[in-house]
Amino acid sequence: MNVENAQIQMRKGILDFCILHIIGRGEIYSSNILEELTSAKMMIVEGTLYPLLTRLKNTGLVEYRWIESQSGPPRKYFTITDKGTEILAELSQTWLEMANSVTNILATNTPNQNIIQTK
Repeated sequence: MNVENAQIQMRKGILDFCILHIIGRGEIYSSNILEELTSAKMMIVEGTLYPLLTRLKNTGLVEYRWIESQSGPPRKYFTITDKGTEILAELSQTWLEMANSVTNILATNTPNQNIIQTK
């Protein structure tokens, strides 16, 4: 097993959910989304974020509006749609169930864990 690849796949699997959650809190500029994901150690770059935002928009989960900027070109600010809010609620429930399941699995001692813990 390639650990780095597994870590990347785990992050990719929850990225849409995290982006929807961030946008669901209120209108936000894409650079602020990127900053929040980066500060949370989600390891994302602009080249990954913008196609995801476009896909979320094309599927009707988010929308954007252009706002003039004092310091440059107009900026796209994203908001979640009603459909996006519904999907976010479903994903939130799924996340809670999965996190609980993984926590339970990790908390269960096995003979191998006892060996690792005593070294």
